[in-house]
Amino acid sequence: QVQLVESGGGLVQAGGSLRLSCAASGSTFSSYAMGWFRQAPGKEREFVAAISRSGRRLYYTESVKGRFTISGGNAKNTVYLQMNSLKPEDTAVYYCAASQTDTDYNRDYPYAYWGQGTQVTVSS
Repeated sequence: QVQLVESGGGLVQAGGSLRLSCAASGSTFSSYAMGWFRQAPGKEREFVAAISRSGRRLYYTESVKGRFTISGGNAKNTVYLQMNSLKPEDTAVYYCAASQTDTDYNRDYPYAYWGQGTQVTVSS
């Protein structure tokens, strides 16, 4: 069993930065691939970034490549999402999630454990 708690969200102006953290308890991260997803008002939840169980492979959705960086996992009990050059369209509730497989890292169904989410609001 894994418990995930996100933090680090907030209000920031366009072009600013935030770092989200996802603290895990109940298991070691080395057993899990970790992902970040987001859900904007009126939209479906979407994949943002993921780190493989080994920590050696990183994945990003196209719209955040070059701006966001995922780190941690791989037996460290915290995963981070560094978000730079934020845009108003990045506004959403951000969720971290844990999966026991690297397969389909960009789909939500492999992720058995989810945090409660943290709000990120980017003003123009």
